[in-house]
Amino acid sequence: MSVDKQPEFWRWDETNWVNRDIEWINSEYITLGIDIGSVSSQAVIMCDGEIYAYGNMRTGSNSPNSARNALEFALEGATMKESDIHYCIGTGYGRVNVPMADRSVTEIACHARGANFIYGPSVRTVLDVGGQDIKAIRCDEKGKVTNFLMNDKCAAGTGRGMEVLSDLLSVSIGEVGDRSFDIEVEPSPVSSACVVYAKSEATALLRQGLNTNEVLAAYCLAMAQRIWSLLERVGVEPEFAITGGMAKNRGVIDRLCKKVGLEPMKTRWDTQLAGAIGAALFGYSLCRKGKSKRR
Repeated sequence: MSVDKQPEFWRWDETNWVNRDIEWINSEYITLGIDIGSVSSQAVIMCDGEIYAYGNMRTGSNSPNSARNALEFALEGATMKESDIHYCIGTGYGRVNVPMADRSVTEIACHARGANFIYGPSVRTVLDVGGQDIKAIRCDEKGKVTNFLMNDKCAAGTGRGMEVLSDLLSVSIGEVGDRSFDIEVEPSPVSSACVVYAKSEATALLRQGLNTNEVLAAYCLAMAQRIWSLLERVGVEPEFAITGGMAKNRGVIDRLCKKVGLEPMKTRWDTQLAGAIGAALFGYSLCRKGKSKRR
């Protein structure tokens, strides 16, 4: 007897890409950045500072396997092999457990450097909303960190918190943002910053008669307010950019931008790649300084 598989509403799209216009064999330096986050893992391969390939997927049960899987995903369909890569930087939550890394760099430094690449040198404030934490970063025209603040290690206002809500309400995570605006009146935000209690409060709101979209709106507003409280402390200087998966959720970001009073910068790149891009760029800088170990 077959059992129907339950839908995984929290699951977001995993993506990979290869730039076939780049003749990687002619590159002086090929560098790899691997960002192992609590929820997602990214591998970005750069040829002389330009993106050649990337893989973006769910973090698995351990960091070394997640790093390996992300790299293999990035190399799918490419003629390049791991042995062709000259230098690797690990970053993120699991950066010390990236088996192929030559060294590690903090995710704060990598997100600032990556944002400088994907948004341009005018970016001065970077908001990184990851799976487990939130970082507000100030940087200069070279992507160097000048100041930063992090939230406490709590899922409230982060990607994992949104995944929990998505599953609770049986709404695909890719639809949360749009559905949170399909309402007649903006509700009050859920009152608790804790995901556990916010989940209970969301259930209570449904019992009180709010529909699913109104509950989504209440939670998105609460997340926006929590993120704003951190940004307020570090100060928001134009230009303002967002990295991490939450940049794709307009339910949170549009409400946040009302408070900030600024529209975030636009990019053609996946915002979840910023940390791995920054890591690959740090590797490229080290190679040009003669640090490559693979030549």
